[in-house]
Amino acid sequence: MPEYIAILDFGSQYTKLIARRIRELGVKSLILPFDTPAKRIKTAKGLILSGGPFSVYDPKAPLPDKEIFDLGLPILGICYGLQAIGHLLGGKVVQSQKREYGMAYFVKKKDEIFYGIPRHSSVWMSHGDRLEVLPQGFTPIGFTENSPYAAIKRENIYGLQFHPEVVHTTFGTQILKNFLYRVCKARGEWGIEGILMGAEKELKKAKDGRAILALSGGVDSTVCAVLSKKILGERVFPVLVDTGLLRHREAEFVEKSLDKIGVEIKVVDASQIFIDALKGVKDPEKKRKIIGHKFIEVFEREAKKVGAKYLIQGTLYPDRIESAGVPGPSKTIKSHHNVGGLPKLMNLQIVEPLKELFKDEVRMIAKALKLPKSLYMRHPFPGPGLAIRIIGNVTQRKLKILKMVDEIYINELKRHKLYDKIWQAFAVLLPTKTVGVMGDYRTYEYVVALRAVCSSDGMTADFYPFKPGFLTLVSNKILNRVKGVNRVVFDISSKPPATIEWE
Repeated sequence: MPEYIAILDFGSQYTKLIARRIRELGVKSLILPFDTPAKRIKTAKGLILSGGPFSVYDPKAPLPDKEIFDLGLPILGICYGLQAIGHLLGGKVVQSQKREYGMAYFVKKKDEIFYGIPRHSSVWMSHGDRLEVLPQGFTPIGFTENSPYAAIKRENIYGLQFHPEVVHTTFGTQILKNFLYRVCKARGEWGIEGILMGAEKELKKAKDGRAILALSGGVDSTVCAVLSKKILGERVFPVLVDTGLLRHREAEFVEKSLDKIGVEIKVVDASQIFIDALKGVKDPEKKRKIIGHKFIEVFEREAKKVGAKYLIQGTLYPDRIESAGVPGPSKTIKSHHNVGGLPKLMNLQIVEPLKELFKDEVRMIAKALKLPKSLYMRHPFPGPGLAIRIIGNVTQRKLKILKMVDEIYINELKRHKLYDKIWQAFAVLLPTKTVGVMGDYRTYEYVVALRAVCSSDGMTADFYPFKPGFLTLVSNKILNRVKGVNRVVFDISSKPPATIEWE
C-alpha cells in the first residue's frame, strides 16, 4: 500500500479540504471515522485530527482512541483536534470569553513545522473554545491575541488552533507541507494517476449491467460520461433531464457540446413535471427534496426503457459534506438534490465515481482526458437549477426573468474576458419588489442580485472585485432589457459565513 496520511473526521466542514490539500502536496490521504481503533492507523505515515462543531468537554463529544498517542506516529491536531489532544492528555479546554471567527494575526516560534514561514502571519480561526491549561510535556510554539496556545507541541505531536487547510491562512499550505515532509518524512507518491484509478474503480461497480448517467453538461457529469464510456462502453446511457429550470438554451448547448466529444445523449423534456411539483413551494430544503425525487422518477422511467439498474451521477465531496452525506458527525448545511434530496427507496443503485473529489480535481481529470476548455472551465451550476436562484415560490414568469438576466450577465463576463477568472457567477431573483422610476412612470418590480466568487474548491470563497464600470454596464443592460426588474444589487459576502448559492 502506498504511503498515506490518515485523517480522523470529527465533523468539520473542512475535513475533506484537509485531505485534498494533502493530496495536492503529493501524499495519499484517507479519511477515517473519529473512533477508528489505533491498530488500524499504525501503518499510516502520519495522523491528522480534524476540526469539528463540538466541545470536547461535552458528555457526548466525539473523541479518538487514546492509544493513537502510543503509536509513535507524527500527529497534527487542527482546531477541535488540538482541543481533543489537550483534553485527552491532561490539559484543560474551556469556553472562550472571546470567540475567534475569521482572520487573526499569528506569532510563531522556531520549529520544523513553521520552516520558511515569517514570524508574523495571518491565520483563519473558527472556534468558540480554547485550550487554557497545557497537557504535561507540551510547549507553546505560537499564539494570537485571544489564543495563547494557538500552536503547541510535544515531540512529534502538534496542535494548531487555526485552520491551515483554508486559503485564508497565508502560509497554511507551507505548514502542511512541513508536517508531511519535515515531520512525517513523506516521499510524495500521489498524483492524477491515483485519482483516475479511484474514479474508474467506482465505475466498475456497474460492470455487470446497464447504467443511466445523469448528465447536466457541467464538468462533473461530462467527466463521468467520458469515463463511463471508457469503462462501460455501450452499456451506459447518458440522459439530460430538461427540468424547465435550466438556463436559456442550456439543453441545446449541452447536446451539441457532448456530441462534439463523441458522447451521444438523450434529452428528456420533463419541465412541466418539475414546475408543477414546485408550485407554491417556498422553502429551499423542500425544493431540493422535491427536485431530487422527481429526478429519480424520471431516471427510473428511462432506466426501464433500456433495462438499466445503475444510476451514475457526478456527485462531488462538497455536495456530500454539506448534505451530511459522509460517515461521521458532520452537520447538514443544505441538502443537495443528488444527496440529501434523494428518496430513501430507489430501484436504481447509485454509482458516484467523483464522490471523493473537489471541483478542481475533477478539472484535473478533464484536462488529462483532453476535454475542451469550454467544457471543463464552465462555472458550476446547481442540479436544482434556477429553482434555488429564485427565492420563494417558482413561477414561469420568474423563470423567464431570471433566464434573461443570467444570459446578459454571463455574456458580458465572457465579452470582457472575465468568465475564466471567476469560479462561479450567477444571478438571484429576490422575492422583494421595490419602487423605481422608468420614463417618468412609477414602477414596482423585482430586485436581482448578482454573485461572482473566486475559489479553488468551493469550500471557501471571496467575492470577485469587479471594477465599478463593469457592474454599471451590466446593471444598465439588465434594467433596459428585462421587463420586471428595476433594481440590481451585488453580493459581497464571503464563504464562510455565507454559502456561494443563496439557497
